[in-house]
Amino acid sequence: MDTSMKKLPPRPIDIKKRAFHWLMAIITVVLIIWSCTGIDFGGIKETAGQIAGAIFSGIFHPDWSYVYNGTGEDLLSQLWETVCIAFLGTFISAIISLPFAFWAAHTKHKHWYVSRSGKIVLAIIRSFPEIVLALMFIKAVGPGSAAGVLALGFHSVGMLAKLFSEAIENLDDGPNEAVTAVGGSKTNIIMFSTLPNLMPALISNTLYRFDVSIRSASILGLVGAGGIGYPLIIALQYRQWNRVGIILLGIIIMVVVIDWISGWIRKKLV
Repeated sequence: MDTSMKKLPPRPIDIKKRAFHWLMAIITVVLIIWSCTGIDFGGIKETAGQIAGAIFSGIFHPDWSYVYNGTGEDLLSQLWETVCIAFLGTFISAIISLPFAFWAAHTKHKHWYVSRSGKIVLAIIRSFPEIVLALMFIKAVGPGSAAGVLALGFHSVGMLAKLFSEAIENLDDGPNEAVTAVGGSKTNIIMFSTLPNLMPALISNTLYRFDVSIRSASILGLVGAGGIGYPLIIALQYRQWNRVGIILLGIIIMVVVIDWISGWIRKKLV
């Protein structure tokens, strides 16, 4: 008889592990039920079904005349402004992020507290939501695309500098040691070793952040920071569901196209 055909003995049942899984499942169900009890469903109107039907009817029958009308306030013009806001915000933050990245990278400092202070500063920058930053900059520079660029640029510094610092920490020390061996200074190490080896990661992370900024720029217009969000909130307030439908369709196409382009570029860099 072939021994390979023999059945393997069943694995012993881990009672503690199974009990832990059941306990987690019960706790999850209890939390879901408890969360639902805190929701007030009394605010649902009797005409909610009719309103929902009107919304979906407008979304699936978009206003195609709004795509382009030459006024500068049409869909294509607003989408282009959104892309410009995201591009400028990302480009500015990518430049500003480099000094912060070297500050936060622990491989560039002898004392741990130097890089730790840099990481804390970046965490503080990232803690400000983009909507809050947009509202603050609107008060400073007025409503419009400038406030959106500043809000995206400030917030992106915290995220890009974090990604850049991690890329610096993961670099091989060989090229740096070679520059040092021939008498190079710290500036020479950064210019002729660190930055050339870091460039693919810098471009890849910047493209990824630009992809995220496109989505964020679409939302910032809701508070008056320019872009496609402003006509969207106006259409929602006046219940122009056909206009809402074409704007949402334009945002989806814009996000998908830019995501595909940035993904294609990142693959070429790897």
